[in-house]
Amino acid sequence: MGLCVVLLRAAAFFTILWHVNAAEVYDGLTDGGKSDKEILDELLKSSRYDKRLRPPVSGTLTVNVSVLLLSLASPDESSLKYEVEFLLQQQWFDPRLQYSNHSSFDFLNAIHHHEDVWLPDTYFIMHGDFKDPLIPVHFALRIYRNGTVNYLMRRHLILSCQGHLHIFPFDDPLCSFAMESISYEQTALKYVWKNDEATLRKSPSLTSLNAYLIRNQTDRCPIKSIWRGNYSCLKVDLIFTRDRAFYFTTVFIPGIILVTSSFITFWLEWNAVPARVMIGVTTMLNFFTTSNSFRGTLPVVSNLTAMNVWDGVCMCFIYASLLEFVCVNYVGRKRPLHNVVYRPGENPVTQGDKSKRDTSGPNEIVSCTNCGPNPCTHSANNGCATEVRKKEPPHPIRVAKTIDVIARVTFPCAYAVFLIFFFIHYKGFS
Repeated sequence: MGLCVVLLRAAAFFTILWHVNAAEVYDGLTDGGKSDKEILDELLKSSRYDKRLRPPVSGTLTVNVSVLLLSLASPDESSLKYEVEFLLQQQWFDPRLQYSNHSSFDFLNAIHHHEDVWLPDTYFIMHGDFKDPLIPVHFALRIYRNGTVNYLMRRHLILSCQGHLHIFPFDDPLCSFAMESISYEQTALKYVWKNDEATLRKSPSLTSLNAYLIRNQTDRCPIKSIWRGNYSCLKVDLIFTRDRAFYFTTVFIPGIILVTSSFITFWLEWNAVPARVMIGVTTMLNFFTTSNSFRGTLPVVSNLTAMNVWDGVCMCFIYASLLEFVCVNYVGRKRPLHNVVYRPGENPVTQGDKSKRDTSGPNEIVSCTNCGPNPCTHSANNGCATEVRKKEPPHPIRVAKTIDVIARVTFPCAYAVFLIFFFIHYKGFS
C-alpha cells in the first residue's frame, strides 16, 4: 500500500515538472531577441511536438485550399495532354505552433523545418504526370502567431484530358484534376475552397502558349466519382478550346481549294487530254500529301472522326472529277453511226436514194428542194426530191460535251451542300 502511494506521488511530481518545463518554453518564446530558427527549434521540440499527430483541434480539421494559375503550355494534339503550372496554397490551424505576440516576427519562415512540421497528406488524382519534382525552391512554409500554417507549393502538371474526338477539331477538351487526403477521412480532415472560390485565380503574368483556356471551375468532387468513399476531395475543371483558325488555314481551306481546282477540268475541251489529266492527278497527289502530313499530329482513335469524313469526301470528289474526264474522253472518241451526216447544232441527217424516199410515210419530216425556204405542204411521196430527217442518236462529241455541262453544275452544287452540312453538323456538337 505504501509503495502505491509513493508511485502516485512520483507520477504527480513528474507531471508537474513537465508542465513547468513547457511553461518555461512558452516563457522563453516571449523573448523578442530570438531568431525565427530558435523559436522554431523550441516549438518543434520532440518533447512537445510530434509531426505524426494531427493538430489537436476539436472536431474536423479544416484545410483551406486555393489555386493560382501561372502558365498554360502548348497542347499535344496527338495525346490530348496539356501542361499547367500553378501555385497550390493550403492553410490550416495548429494550436501547438502558437507563439508569443512579443516576438518581432509576424510569421516564422519554416522552409528549413519542412520535414519537422505536420502537413496534410494531399495527393493529386485524375491527372497525368508531374513535370518537376517538389524541391525547396518550389514551396514555402509560414507559421503565424496564432498557429495558422500557410503551405504554398508550385506544381507543374501534365494533364491527361478528355475530348470528343469524333468531332475533332470542333471539340472542347476537358482537363480535370482533384486533390484528396490519402489517409485522413473527411470526419478527421476536410478540404474546402478558400473564400468559396467558384473559379481559379489567374496570375497577372499568366502566359498561354497556344493553350486556349475558355473557362474553369472549382467544386467538390461529385459523390459518384469519389472512388474511395468518405474522403474529402476537391476538383478543378479546365475547359480548353482548339485553335479553329489553325485548322481552317492548314486543313479546310487548302482542301476546298484543291477540290474546286479539280472542277476546272469541266470547263476545258473534252479532248484536252494533257491538261485535264494533269489537273486531276496533281490535285489528287497534293491532297494526299497535305492530308498525310497533317494526320501525323492527330489523335489515333478507332472510331470515325470529323477529319476522316472530311478527307474521305474531298478525296471522293477529286477522284470523281477524274473519272468524269475518263468517261467524257471515252464517249467522245467513239465512232459515229454509218451513213449519217452531222451538222453543227442539228440532228443527224440520213442521205437515202429515191426508192427509200418514196416509201416514206406521210407523217415523216420532209425537206423538199422545190419548195425552197418555205415549209412544204405536200406529202412525201409526190415525186419531190426529199431529204428525210430521222431521230438518230446524237453525235458522241455532243454527248461528251453534254456530260461536261451537267458536271459543271452538279459537282459544285453537291460539294457546297456537303460543306454546309459538314460545318453545321459537327459544329453543332461542340
